[in-house]
Amino acid sequence: MNGRVGTHLSLRSADKSLSTASCPQADAAPVVPDRVLAASLPPKVRERPPSAAKALLVAADAGAVVLAGAAAAVLLQRWDTEAHEASLHLFWATVATVPVWIGLFSAQRLYNTRFIGRRIDEIHRIVNASLLGTMSVAVAANVANILLRRSGLVILALCAVTFVSLEREAARRVFNQMRSTGRMTREVIVAGANPEGRDIAAMLQTESWLGYKVIGFVDDSGAAAEPVPGVSLLGTTADLPSVIANHPSAGVIVAASGVDSAVTNRMARDLLDRGIHVELSSTLRDIASERLTVRPLGRFPMVYVEPITRDGWRAGAKRAFDLTVGTLSLIVAAPILLVAAIAIKLDSRGPVLFRQTRVGQNSKPFNVLKLRSMVTDAEAQLVDLIDLNEADGPLFKMAEDPRITRVGRLIRATSIDELPQLWNVVRGDMSLVGPRPALPHETEEWDSLLAQRLRVKPGITGMWQVNGRSDTSFEDYTRLDLYYVDNWTLTTDLAIMLKTVPAVVLRQGAH
Repeated sequence: MNGRVGTHLSLRSADKSLSTASCPQADAAPVVPDRVLAASLPPKVRERPPSAAKALLVAADAGAVVLAGAAAAVLLQRWDTEAHEASLHLFWATVATVPVWIGLFSAQRLYNTRFIGRRIDEIHRIVNASLLGTMSVAVAANVANILLRRSGLVILALCAVTFVSLEREAARRVFNQMRSTGRMTREVIVAGANPEGRDIAAMLQTESWLGYKVIGFVDDSGAAAEPVPGVSLLGTTADLPSVIANHPSAGVIVAASGVDSAVTNRMARDLLDRGIHVELSSTLRDIASERLTVRPLGRFPMVYVEPITRDGWRAGAKRAFDLTVGTLSLIVAAPILLVAAIAIKLDSRGPVLFRQTRVGQNSKPFNVLKLRSMVTDAEAQLVDLIDLNEADGPLFKMAEDPRITRVGRLIRATSIDELPQLWNVVRGDMSLVGPRPALPHETEEWDSLLAQRLRVKPGITGMWQVNGRSDTSFEDYTRLDLYYVDNWTLTTDLAIMLKTVPAVVLRQGAH
């Protein structure tokens, strides 16, 4: 906890109601009688064995680790022709430690259904597990007294992250396809039809990859017959036993702010006693799970939120990473930039580079660099096109923007137009990963919450880039940017960069 107890935010979690059973006031509260709820609930449900999907995922992960070991051995031998024996040792040490890798994946909760499908969070955990797995290979080799090359371990770690991430992406596509057809989903009843409960239900409807199917609400406040379009009110919390009897495989999600704490306490205890899946919400949103810890404070479970750390060695490491990778990327991209510059000059009049003022860290303005993809009088033409804006908020987006040149369409779709921003990274104006660079007129309308985006450097890529690019709404832009600002880590940056490659190659959301 960093030893800074005073800087932690502690909130009474949704689980707070579980502590009221021993409280005299709770017994006097108007709650669902134990005999009514307990007697009406279905018998205790047996714990289900691991699903076939999880078993297949374990097998796929094991295969990905073995392939990573094989690829690392081949690459090591090509890198160092005298490392034939060391490369074989690397492969067999990796194969021998596959059970350890699977255990590490499990410890990172990569088989927890809450994290399967959450790209950034999942890659973050894959990176952590792969680094620890590589360390286990080194330990195993040391115990067996066999020779390994340090360069081989580095290659193995990179191969493991790559192969497991690709395997998980393939699995995600399969799971999403299955969930879209109604398979691999958990039916849930939302207790509480207040704004929080409605938001939860609406999110689960929209984000089907989470694998939940909301079958209805129970609510004691007299909510509308259909609190969320397509999701009906099934009764009150007192009716929950009969609702569950009709849906025996359903779980319950309790919106903490929408149900009386004493009702939640008794209801949750009886449901859990019968093996029924129960989740209790908190009022917190968009905070990474790594920053949350549930700890008891007397009778009350408390959600502790780790403080945001953006300075110190982390900031230095991020800058060193930006400078190193940015410089190398600029060198590698130089031939592409040269070809693109020639194409731009041949295609239309005007300069090769486009400069525009953006707002950087701590509200410091800077000139962002891009390859010009529009006609030179694009800003003047914007006045005539403003009514055709397809985006919400202060952003302007058109799928078929007439101001974009022929070459411009290609370099935008492939993000080649953004390569000059590598110079902004080297200069220190931007980072490789960060929030979307904001225009000055946008920041003038920001409230104190949105202004938090300016506490870090803007990035060439970010969570907005790997979650739809131009297809992302302004509200989602800001939510994703704020999530990044609040939960930034070096492994998050690496995860976003890994996810950026397929997003660009597949042209997801590119206009």
